[in-house]
Amino acid sequence: MSKQPQPISPLKNFFAGGFGGVCLVFAGHPLDTIKVRLQTQPKPKPGESLLYAGTLDCFKKTLAKEGVKGLYKGMAAPIIGVTPMFAVCFFGFGLGKKLQQRSPDDILSYPQLFAAGMLSGVFTTAIMAPGERIKCLLQIQASTGEVKYAGPMDCVKQLYRESGIRGIYKGTALTLMRDVPASGMYFMSYEWLKNLLTPAGKSHNELSIPSVLFAGGVAGICNWAVAIPPDVLKSRFQTAPEGKYPNGFRDVLRELIREEGVASLYKGFNAVMLRAFPANAACFLGFEMAMKFLNWLAPDL
Repeated sequence: MSKQPQPISPLKNFFAGGFGGVCLVFAGHPLDTIKVRLQTQPKPKPGESLLYAGTLDCFKKTLAKEGVKGLYKGMAAPIIGVTPMFAVCFFGFGLGKKLQQRSPDDILSYPQLFAAGMLSGVFTTAIMAPGERIKCLLQIQASTGEVKYAGPMDCVKQLYRESGIRGIYKGTALTLMRDVPASGMYFMSYEWLKNLLTPAGKSHNELSIPSVLFAGGVAGICNWAVAIPPDVLKSRFQTAPEGKYPNGFRDVLRELIREEGVASLYKGFNAVMLRAFPANAACFLGFEMAMKFLNWLAPDL
């Protein structure tokens, strides 16, 4: 482990994380739209084929039908939601690291980094759960053609009217199950790869851009490898009609495995992995760049 010359500043993490989040949305949103459409496409009637044969087919059909704009459908919500969410996520990670340090130059072990990452997952879920629910509902209405919500705010209002704050926070337990272990993996694998790619005797801050992109991209893949099964359950649960799954995610899990087997827990795998690399590479690069800028701007903060 190399030494950390700059003390950890959760506040700087907050701003740099927000910038990383914006980079992530721009790089990853088109594939996110495809992921949700693949995960929630209706089961074909006997004799009919699936609406989308796979990732590429969904991409082509969306482009043909709705143009490039179709791929960026519903992006306003993630930009508004993701910026504070990544800010909070990186803040949580910074705080988790700081809380475990006895002195500012303490080097943390990998399990400690994993724990710090898990804390960031708890932080983000509070913001994330309602945003995800709204995003899934808006993304599927575009592909089912039935327009129930005019936009994100209208969706919040209707959900609140129908079932109060619980309607907005439906699927929180699943979001926690997805984000807490996955965030631990995310940050731990990123720090591990950064250490691996840093030449002996050099500091982390001197990592080349390709190295940061590579470490960020692989961290994104590690994050999703852990997160996909709960994510599929969550997409299903959050877009299901009221009362379809009285016992929550256990019902969703039973139904999925009964109807479509264990492999269905990895639905949308290609779209997720295709998106995970560039989106998270962009995110960590944005984060590191913003961090350098902030350290230059306010070295003592």
